Amino acid sequence: MKLTRIHHCRNLNREKYKQLEKQAVLLGCVRGEVWTRYGAISGLNISDRTIRDGWMKEGRDFGVSANAWKETLRDCIGDIKAYREAAKEKVKKAIRKRTTCDKELKRLYTLLKKDEWTTDNFLHRQMRKHFKHGVNHTHNQIIVRADMCKTFELNGQCWLKVPSLVPRQTIKIPLSTTMEFAPQGTLRIILRNGNIEVHSTYDAIETQDCGQETIGVDKGYSEVFVDSDGAVYGQGLGKLISSESDYLNQKYKNKNKLRALSRAKPHKKQKIELNNLGRKKLDKRQDTQKAKLKTLIFTASHKLVNKAKVIVAEDLTSPIQSKRSYGKNTNRRLNTWVKGLLADALNVVSHRRGSTVHLVNASYTSQCDSFLHGLLIGTRKGDRFYRFNGEVVQADWNGARNVLARLNDSEIRRYTAYREVRRILQERTDRYKSELTDLGSSYTLGNKTLTECELVLDYV
Repeated sequence: MKLTRIHHCRNLNREKYKQLEKQAVLLGCVRGEVWTRYGAISGLNISDRTIRDGWMKEGRDFGVSANAWKETLRDCIGDIKAYREAAKEKVKKAIRKRTTCDKELKRLYTLLKKDEWTTDNFLHRQMRKHFKHGVNHTHNQIIVRADMCKTFELNGQCWLKVPSLVPRQTIKIPLSTTMEFAPQGTLRIILRNGNIEVHSTYDAIETQDCGQETIGVDKGYSEVFVDSDGAVYGQGLGKLISSESDYLNQKYKNKNKLRALSRAKPHKKQKIELNNLGRKKLDKRQDTQKAKLKTLIFTASHKLVNKAKVIVAEDLTSPIQSKRSYGKNTNRRLNTWVKGLLADALNVVSHRRGSTVHLVNASYTSQCDSFLHGLLIGTRKGDRFYRFNGEVVQADWNGARNVLARLNDSEIRRYTAYREVRRILQERTDRYKSELTDLGSSYTLGNKTLTECELVLDYV
């Protein structure tokens, strides 16, 4: 399993930074041309070597060394392919909604896999919808091939030598690491606000030190995970996200006032833009926030895997439904909810430590009563779930129990449409109520006289 290690530069000379910045800008022009010419259908079934050979015949000169633009070209083509494959995942969902015929599914999947989707009208429409022409916004990266860079030690510190714009001359970059963790392989150098990051890949050591239980987890907002046993992992996530979101909200309001002031008073515009409308502090704060979130989430994932061999989690790739009803401030905070980082951390940690993650349909898992076979009885308000008999349980724990039950649910599959899930759950609820009526029960949602034994019946 490949992971990325980030090395930071320490005390870099300003002239060296300017040379690297100039090289990154020139390579950004290469990226822009690649995305413009091959970022859509024109990039199908074409390799970076074919493009490279064509440019070599044309005698193209990008102002950088040949190895530099060739590696940038290869990296861009890889990004375009990844962008296209991400669009295919969305198209696969559309295919499953369109047909359930195994023969037709196989035909459409084959055309999609072989990049022959232009021959089918349905696939072509779907790919045009999800695979739109990309645009390059990266002008601060340099890709350095493994044989074009070297590391050496000086005063106990690791240094990196990379090619410069001048032939046969290198730029020496001091790194905040030792030779034990020196970067290896193809490197990605990223320049941000006078700082340099060196990204390198390494092989992670896979172990088999996970737990033995099978549990369901609910990915929360106030905490990272709550499992089906009621255990909480990563407390404080919601406070961390909300406080940062509220700070940025007020910060941008103040910036907008200053921006309006600069337009109203042109004689102060230059001074305001120079001293008040920069992004250096905000970018640094954003990096710190991301590091805090990543530490909290990965720590919670490790604690979860310490317990579980099989982890059943919600598939949260689809947008949150009915988000507008929550209010402006809540919507803003939910927009910063790092559900992608939660999913990545769970997958990475479980894969490295021998655990397995099963994704199930997330529809209505927070609105069903897990103590009554997941029936649509009860109401969720914030972190509390109110059962029909007045009992109050922790909402995320109730959701985690429902997620675990979905693992063996033969009717509700991972990609079942939420309207179909609603219909299935409503049928089960109606059947359950009718069975209680047939037994002579005066069942109402407000009746608190029924015992738990009378309610927990096998209605399936």
